[in-house]
Amino acid sequence: MDLTKLKKYLEHYSPLPAKDWEFFISRVQRRTFRRKNSILAAGVIENYVNFIDSGIIRYFVREEEKDITFEIAFEHSFATAYDSFLTRTPVIYEAEALTDVVLYSICYDDLQEMYALTTVGDRIGRKAAEELYIRKNRRQMSFLKDDAEQRYRSLMNDYPHLLQHVPLKYLASYIAITPQALSRIRRRISGVG
Repeated sequence: MDLTKLKKYLEHYSPLPAKDWEFFISRVQRRTFRRKNSILAAGVIENYVNFIDSGIIRYFVREEEKDITFEIAFEHSFATAYDSFLTRTPVIYEAEALTDVVLYSICYDDLQEMYALTTVGDRIGRKAAEELYIRKNRRQMSFLKDDAEQRYRSLMNDYPHLLQHVPLKYLASYIAITPQALSRIRRRISGVG
């Protein structure tokens, strides 16, 4: 396993003593998912906190007529159904790989052990939880203050490679508009039509 990106990412939270890093990597699992494969099914308890080494994950609720995408997680960030992970209750939503995905994952029991036995485990866990919270809070605030075009522009500014990897119907769902409305916004931005 090449954990270089993960180690660098964690070290921006806190220096990692060699003993703690060795303990951590002894518990990390490398998991791979092919494009369109399920990562987490509805009705299952989330057992992992994941670092996305490469790829894109979509979290969504399956409705009768359509799927509602409520989160898109990108490489070099944490991804998990954190509510389920913490409460040990089943999720009502799903996660799928939008591209081929490589995850470095630690299971619930191993993470609890890491918190208890390492000097930096609590700090890293808190920082990861804060990152997930901030990302969710920014998204909620965007829905309160930005119109659909502003949400789309922000998304494209923050993640310009999205159009290459995420189908427009999922982007539309993610910013809470129809695919037709997204097409109109894109035409208006590009000056076509």
